Amino acid sequence: MKQKIIYSEVQCTKHISAVEDALYVLGGKWKLRIIIALISGHNRFNELQRIIKGISARVLSNELKQLELNGLVERVVQADQVPVVIEYIATDYAATLKEVVGALADWGQKHKKKITANR
Repeated sequence: MKQKIIYSEVQCTKHISAVEDALYVLGGKWKLRIIIALISGHNRFNELQRIIKGISARVLSNELKQLELNGLVERVVQADQVPVVIEYIATDYAATLKEVVGALADWGQKHKKKITANR
């Protein structure tokens, strides 16, 4: 039997605050999808739009700007090429999300199996 984790009121409040901070940066429909695509090697705007089904160019642009402001994405302009090439690169800081994304993916797969098994 698994041991139940009990937090003090202060610990609980700190955990809630920390999760709220993380969700503020990563929350929403698109941000984690964008980060996963970038980590997987899709660096150009059109590639990202193609691989992330349903995202509009406007939304993708805004999300990339927010991720850049939070230090998760770097916008690299290669002006020496014609036409100018713009790439979006996941930063080393974004790589720190790998375990979080992996844990979410594992949980999502288990949850889907559980839900579909009960039908």
